[in-house]
Amino acid sequence: MSVQDDLAAVKRRLQDLEHTVEELEHRVGVERGAPKVPTGGRAESMVTIPDTPYDAQKWTDTDDEGLGARDRHAP
Repeated sequence: MSVQDDLAAVKRRLQDLEHTVEELEHRVGVERGAPKVPTGGRAESMVTIPDTPYDAQKWTDTDDEGLGARDRHAP
């Protein structure tokens, strides 16, 4: 088999797995009397994040993401 054939086979199996998991979730939900789980789409409630800067006093003991600690150098 070529790499493309292998990738296509893996993709099919992943889709089959996703379908099977969805069916199991549906069956478990029906047995428990739970409401149906929505598939896809946006979340029902959205959180608004303000554009104002954060209070710098809250972040004095944190590391800069991806840069490490302020008082140390990267390896």
